[in-house]
Amino acid sequence: MTRLTSRTLFLSDWPSFPRAEALSIIDQKRFSTKLCPEQLGVEEEIDIHRIREILPHRYPFLLIDRVLEVTPGERLRALKNVTANEPFFDGHFPHRPVFPGVLMLESIAQASAILVSLIIDAKASQKNVYLFAGVDKARFKAPVEPGDQLIIDVQLETQRRALWKCSGSISVAGKLVCSSDVLFTHRPIE
Repeated sequence: MTRLTSRTLFLSDWPSFPRAEALSIIDQKRFSTKLCPEQLGVEEEIDIHRIREILPHRYPFLLIDRVLEVTPGERLRALKNVTANEPFFDGHFPHRPVFPGVLMLESIAQASAILVSLIIDAKASQKNVYLFAGVDKARFKAPVEPGDQLIIDVQLETQRRALWKCSGSISVAGKLVCSSDVLFTHRPIE
């Protein structure tokens, strides 16, 4: 059997696929279909008000302004507008403001937390919290400055018990500026 790469499958493709090959694709969850969002469970956008219901973070540490697209249980695309009046720019760096790399990682983690929250139906509360468990393969390709708009893409990779792993990337104007895998957990506060 030939190994298929990830690609878009149209409904008209299904009859031409051998059953075993189609089941293999489904098992690997490496496909998408061209169906309407309601059929896929895709949400078009999530605004800041709903994000605040999902994430416990608040200003100045809430780093997601809007979710542009979600495929529940699979992937999410979010947006962060970087403005000159962000509080960390006073010290990082006064003569040439640069968005801190650790905050890029945090924005990937927050987008991942929204994706997972939609799976487990978690809401922001004083009774639970998301915690970092690890960061792997972090790479920074270009600086981010005031006026840039971060497009944050995350994809769920694995989940074991209450530990989640997502891969993420951030682009500005179509150019990759950061990528990383994040591991995190969602747990009650004891």
